[in-house]
Amino acid sequence: MAKKDKTGKTKKEEPLKDGNYRGPVTNRSCTDIICCIIFIIFLVAFAGVSIFAYVKGDYQLILYPLDTKNNLCGFGTMKQKPYLLFSDITRCMSPVVFLMGCDTPQTCVTKCPSKTEAAPKQYCEDQDIPDSECPLYAIQSRDLLKRCVPDITAFAKTPNILDKVNVTENDVISSTKIMEGVFKAKSYAEQIIKDVMTSWWIILVALIIAMFVSLLWIFLMRWVAGIMVWFGVIAFLVLFAAGCGVSAWKYTIWKDSDEQMTVGFNPLLFTFSKAKFYLWTSIITGVIFAIFLLILLVLFSRIRIAIALIKEGSRAVGSIMSTLLWPIIPFILQIGVIFLWLSVAVHLYAVNRSSNLKVNSSETNAIVTQIESLCSGLPTNETNACSVMRSMESYTLYLQIYALFMFFWLINFVSAMGQLTLAGAFASYYWSFKKPDDIPSLPLLKSFWRCFRYHFGSLAFGSLLIAIVQMIRVLLEYLDHKLKDVENPLAKFILKCMKCCFWCLEKFLKFLNKNAYIMIAVHGKNFCASAKDAFMLILANIARTVVIDKSTSFVLFLSRLAIVCAIGFASYAVFGQKISHGASEYIDELKLSFHVVPIVIIVIGTYIITSLFFSVYDMAVDTLFLCFLDDLNVNDGSAEKPYFMSKQLMSILGKNNKDTDK
Repeated sequence: MAKKDKTGKTKKEEPLKDGNYRGPVTNRSCTDIICCIIFIIFLVAFAGVSIFAYVKGDYQLILYPLDTKNNLCGFGTMKQKPYLLFSDITRCMSPVVFLMGCDTPQTCVTKCPSKTEAAPKQYCEDQDIPDSECPLYAIQSRDLLKRCVPDITAFAKTPNILDKVNVTENDVISSTKIMEGVFKAKSYAEQIIKDVMTSWWIILVALIIAMFVSLLWIFLMRWVAGIMVWFGVIAFLVLFAAGCGVSAWKYTIWKDSDEQMTVGFNPLLFTFSKAKFYLWTSIITGVIFAIFLLILLVLFSRIRIAIALIKEGSRAVGSIMSTLLWPIIPFILQIGVIFLWLSVAVHLYAVNRSSNLKVNSSETNAIVTQIESLCSGLPTNETNACSVMRSMESYTLYLQIYALFMFFWLINFVSAMGQLTLAGAFASYYWSFKKPDDIPSLPLLKSFWRCFRYHFGSLAFGSLLIAIVQMIRVLLEYLDHKLKDVENPLAKFILKCMKCCFWCLEKFLKFLNKNAYIMIAVHGKNFCASAKDAFMLILANIARTVVIDKSTSFVLFLSRLAIVCAIGFASYAVFGQKISHGASEYIDELKLSFHVVPIVIIVIGTYIITSLFFSVYDMAVDTLFLCFLDDLNVNDGSAEKPYFMSKQLMSILGKNNKDTDK
């Protein structure tokens, strides 16, 4: 590695011949300070918004139904009236009725209607509903999440009774089905949680097995990378080839039969003709097999080079084993950011609801009185602060938008921090002249320290760019939702094009940022200069980048997919009871409502685990590859400018160092 001094001449960061070289640039300075300051200001503001949301928002306001007069049913003075009655259920044909309500008068009642009738005067009198607000009709209803939802079976007992009020049964049935579909999600969620709690230890064992399989796979790749890579590729092809062959064989057996088969798990059950099912399965698996086989044949020679890079990455990971555990930290931080944003968003929604809420409870009145008395006794400047807090209630929509923006920014910041830390550690490996003797001690910890000591602003800058693009994409999705009923083909076409362009822009920025962080880790420059250097290196070596680097990513993806498929098929065998009689009886004793739930959780969990472990390899290969291009760019193999790459990489390229021990 080299850089230029003030005279424009190339100089070494550290001496080479005495073996004192210790990795990336150590003489650094803070980068992108302005963006660092802006990010800190936004963090402080987000903390203020969060505090405001927690202080002013009450999640109970979301749990209780809200009537037309802004009374909370079952809360405060309406404590004895816990149910919400819709005057005209046909106006509630929307799946968001649970959160947003519907365009019809709504009243808190003691109990839902017990019979279907037109002009239910007696029911209105019993529920203290004024004559002017009494609904035109009442339908025998049942409670769903404290909402009175009509019982469809009641129409058989009272036929044509709604004709008197100009309402058809079809209107009521359509609205009721939509509401039931929304409200039944609650019961499904409860059953899913129960299934998870019942089978949690089996899920945990499966995820632990997935973790050990991933570790074993990576451990073996250090010595037998070629065998493991080809095993992953061949295993993937064999799975689809076997699926195609077995399905074709089954089709020959059932092609003249009309027998049906059921696929799936309760309640997701699908019935197919056995002949058609096996025919389409053989076609789909055969097409996938053919596509991947063609890709393999085209990239055969390049996969050999990819294997060499993976071997080098294996040595780097093996020399810095702590990197395998590092992805857990960014993952936990991202989960924390997600839960923080969800919590703030829910409380802000509660603040928005409370701003239009009629205060009826003595508890709420007491709180409001305390706040008013506190603010009235404060100095002028602090009283103004109280006024600001009150005015913020009417701007909760803007606060929600701000919270969403900070969510994107923080998520991308954590991801950038993880990438820059790993890049610094693997750059220390590559730019060590005599590997592994010259690798500095605690390279991962030192790289993490450099992230926050010198490049906090650069991380904020790179993540800000992606956050802005993601916010624009959210806005475009909102516009697309609003314009879905508009008959304007040109507007829809332009919107689709914009969505596609910004999707591509986001992918490009993520790719560019990742390589910019690698250059920051090596040279310590600011974000823009590092992004430019990375882009110029990649552009000058575009063929190598596309073929070698992406072939490596493809191979690693197949390895991950092989593990996920293996664990997925094993979990299907367990919960699908394709196992021994004794084991299947044990699964029956668990009395799961949805056998598919633990399978889905295991597959998703396995994918996340493999992504965490293989992301280290992916970052190692990307870092070594970019350092390799930089090495070729600034060095020529002479005694003054020796290559830092390993002998294996030099042999692939036909390079060698002259008059050196390397």
